[in-house]
Amino acid sequence: MDHYLDLKLLPDPEFPATQLMSALLAKLHRGLHDLRRTDVGISFPDVESAGHGLGARLRLHGSAEVLDKLMALNWLTGMRDHLHLGELAPTPAQVRWRCVSRVQVDSNPERARRRLIKRHGISEAEARQRIPDSAGKRCDLPYATLRSNGSGHGFRLFIRHGPLLDAPTPGPFGAYGLSAQASVPWF
Repeated sequence: MDHYLDLKLLPDPEFPATQLMSALLAKLHRGLHDLRRTDVGISFPDVESAGHGLGARLRLHGSAEVLDKLMALNWLTGMRDHLHLGELAPTPAQVRWRCVSRVQVDSNPERARRRLIKRHGISEAEARQRIPDSAGKRCDLPYATLRSNGSGHGFRLFIRHGPLLDAPTPGPFGAYGLSAQASVPWF
């Protein structure tokens, strides 16, 4: 985590920043999946001032070597007109740290009903009675709206920026650049 790279979304009259950030995260996910590395983390430096969104800036964290390899994959195809790509730079010496993790919320009662029907062979009416529309949980965390590559279903990727830490915590990052254990520099 000795280097970082900022990707800043440019204002666009046709697409809101939330939609562009969702598209950027989907492309990053494919790039990180293809890279098959667990040492690239992400953060959203503007999240605290962005209201319910993630902000307009995505920061990639890792070694210079691995960030160069990621950028060489050309995963930004179709997004370059919508963002300003910063320069690869060393992480500042005096930083704090925080975990940026995914939070899975079972907020979709329709999905829960489909699962109940499939697992227990009950009718749709009975599933609707067992799981009413009001059963969906609400989450106030910022999120990106993505589409599963496997099932094609849309879902919300809720993202939590954990508390600030004085020292880094090691661990692997997943294919979204998120981790419940590992921290990224926060500056």
